[in-house]
Amino acid sequence: MDYEDNSKKGKSELVEWLKSIAIAIFIAVLIKTFVFNTTYVVGNSMYPTLHESDRLIALKLPLYFTDPKPGDIVILSAPDAENKDYIKRVIAVEGDVVQISDGKVYVNGVQIEESYLNGDEYTHIYSENYWIVPAGEVFVLGDNRAEGASKDSRYFGTVKIKEIKGIARFRYYPFDSRFGKLK
Repeated sequence: MDYEDNSKKGKSELVEWLKSIAIAIFIAVLIKTFVFNTTYVVGNSMYPTLHESDRLIALKLPLYFTDPKPGDIVILSAPDAENKDYIKRVIAVEGDVVQISDGKVYVNGVQIEESYLNGDEYTHIYSENYWIVPAGEVFVLGDNRAEGASKDSRYFGTVKIKEIKGIARFRYYPFDSRFGKLK
């Protein structure tokens, strides 16, 4: 009888463990799908704010309630490549007029303050220098404005908000002076 009770107890314990693991996986999938995701930086298009191999937490939840705002760093589906994401900074939102003139960025006729740039960096243009941001879209730029350093709205135009996968809020690696909330 003791052997039979131990066998039943062992099976019951195994079933409980399997249930717990299944629930944990389900919760993890829900969190990754709807709440936040982690990502890492490849390339230097967001330098000096982000460096190659930085690890970030991108929040998805805010996108269900509000649109990205100017200054937000967003993860978006690359408009010019399949299965690729870009990390860029929102510069302007729907209804805004963006103009790049003499290496400076203007939104609605006012030069924007870009303290995240490397000094007095010159913002190059590709072919256009004037955009009107349509409804449901944003204008994004990389923080590295050197010629050819960033594929962004200067290259592929405005981005549909539905193509934004998350708002990067926190750098969790490397563990150095750059660790913490993103600006």
